[in-house]
Amino acid sequence: MSVCKIKEFSWTKFHEAPIVGILRGIDEATINRVIPIYIEAGLSTIEVTLNTPNALAFISKLSEAYPELNVGAGTVCDMSDLDKALEAGSQFIVTPIVDQEVIAKCKSLDIPIFSGALTPTEIYTAWKAGATAVKIFPCSKFGAGYIKDIKAPLNEIKVLPTGGVDSDNIQSFFKAGAYGVGMGGSLFPKDLLAEGKEAELLAHFKALKSTF
Repeated sequence: MSVCKIKEFSWTKFHEAPIVGILRGIDEATINRVIPIYIEAGLSTIEVTLNTPNALAFISKLSEAYPELNVGAGTVCDMSDLDKALEAGSQFIVTPIVDQEVIAKCKSLDIPIFSGALTPTEIYTAWKAGATAVKIFPCSKFGAGYIKDIKAPLNEIKVLPTGGVDSDNIQSFFKAGAYGVGMGGSLFPKDLLAEGKEAELLAHFKALKSTF
């Protein structure tokens, strides 16, 4: 495995708009049309899930074509997934579960790792293992109140709620103490991904960016 070609993750850009945009099951033509609009709106971090067809090729292409983007791999579940994601040029890694071996490897390579977890024990385990931030997943059934409850005793842990975050409640998650958020379908709604909807999609992205 070679990681020499991986660009450094830009924390400056992430903190300007701490949204991880999740691309899952979106075709290449749509991605190519949407990404320039995403960048124009001031958003900068994209996760391509490994269960998206041709995910590794997308990661490589996006990394090369858009140096201003943070491009990472999601749905990384084991070391095999991690090796492939890093070979493709992933600048950060997102997992749906706690895999301490994956976390340790990312930490050793100084690759940001957002480890998935849900319960307080899982969250603490991921953080103690070295996760850069803990992806609270799935958060759709719990909401911002859960983040507030988690942050009360575990206030030093950086959390990134994912699932159920949308334009109506995003501010409540940050008020509850979120470090960032992961957004998929609510960030990339199907009706706005159609050709001819570019202006509406740009306005949608800009509205979310204006949250910060």
